[in-house]
Amino acid sequence: MNSIVIVLIGIAVVLICIIVLRLHALLSLLLAALITGILTSQAQLFDYAMQSNMGEAAARSLSTQTIGARLSNAFGTTVGKIGLLILFASLIGTALMKSGGAERIIRSLMKLVGPKNGSFAFLSGSFVLGIPVFFDTVFYLMIPLVKSLSVRHPGRFSLYLMCAIAGGVMSHSLVPPTPGPLYVAKALGVDIGIMMIGGLSVGIMTVLCGYLYAAWANKKWALPLRDTPDLTLEELQHNAGIEDQDLPGLGVSLLPIVLPILLITAHTFLSMGSRPTENIVQTPLLDLFQVLGDANMALFISAMIALYLMGHRLKNAELFRKNVSESLMSAGMIILITSAGGTFGQMLQQTGIGIRIGQLAQGYQTAILPLAFLITMVVRTAQGSATVAMVTAVGVMSGFGSAQGFGFHPVYLAIVIGCGSKIFPWMNDSAFWIISKMAGMNEQETIRFFSYLLTVMGFAGLIASMLLAFLFPFV
Repeated sequence: MNSIVIVLIGIAVVLICIIVLRLHALLSLLLAALITGILTSQAQLFDYAMQSNMGEAAARSLSTQTIGARLSNAFGTTVGKIGLLILFASLIGTALMKSGGAERIIRSLMKLVGPKNGSFAFLSGSFVLGIPVFFDTVFYLMIPLVKSLSVRHPGRFSLYLMCAIAGGVMSHSLVPPTPGPLYVAKALGVDIGIMMIGGLSVGIMTVLCGYLYAAWANKKWALPLRDTPDLTLEELQHNAGIEDQDLPGLGVSLLPIVLPILLITAHTFLSMGSRPTENIVQTPLLDLFQVLGDANMALFISAMIALYLMGHRLKNAELFRKNVSESLMSAGMIILITSAGGTFGQMLQQTGIGIRIGQLAQGYQTAILPLAFLITMVVRTAQGSATVAMVTAVGVMSGFGSAQGFGFHPVYLAIVIGCGSKIFPWMNDSAFWIISKMAGMNEQETIRFFSYLLTVMGFAGLIASMLLAFLFPFV
């Protein structure tokens, strides 16, 4: 069966199950993944594996695996990527909320920037943090602060939420040293410094457009601040009423948020600058940060600090255990739903949809920038992975010849591919479920305040890149 038809069937199954039959998202995604996997032939699996550079032996092994084994492996792969991150992030968020640490940070932030500028604080803060740190980590650290500020201004909850999303997601897709733009820049022969300058320039434009959409959407659709399994509105309101002298200090409150950012950032930049050397100082330092700067380890350390802060503030062992238990249960459900979404996405990838779209694009070399954007957009929406979409688009565009011969600097092509990878993330994207569940939104609200937001910014990036390429081709 044609891979495009299989993808359409998979999409239809998940939409019917969730919207029409009202099945739980976890069951709907697993059922869609199962049907998609069953419809995928051995030949399609083999082609997908070879295209992914798995090697002939691995490709034959994948093509002969049972559907149960492929589902299990896909589910396990997603859990391995996000499971511990979500677990530790949930503990950090709960501990900061219950201890009053998030409340202390918000009060200090409001004194610094003023109540009216909270949205810009989230927008700029997440944009800067999204450069060295993965977007999901930035979001995990931002969401407790978003909730703490929103309890004072409930009508701005969606605005604060979208600002925290908008900044981090665009800088992460356009500005090295994060893996996506780094890979695209290397594949197209773009200097990393030029990619950083171009990504920052276009990224700022897209984020400003994202803010305009966020402000409009905040007025058009109401998004209430709801109870989540690990935190209730009553507890948020209670924290807002605590006197300043009864809250923890700013330094200790910031530590669980700042420390993982510093560790991950140090690891990222030390890894970029490392070269084979006999220097006895540099090598141990790099080795140390390769351990401590790993996202899982950095968040684990942060979670332990946050739990200590909560225990020290509560001074109640039974309440401490109750809070930890509720946080773990909340994290468990998020991990399950997110992993089911990742499984569905991987089953869609295994149909070879990326290969098929690349084949359809051959012969349409005119309008290179819109074509690259379209390829990335379609692959992203079809199978859920921004990274796979970017890799697919780079592969297709390299078939058109050297990027140097396009009539403009290849940095614009790299940026357009990054922007195209943001278009309409939905239920086959694990990030969709992370944001949905941690913010307490249903599927329709997540599409309004996440999927549409990224789509607006993605198209803004295409328009900005085409204008810059026309005005400043640099060739």
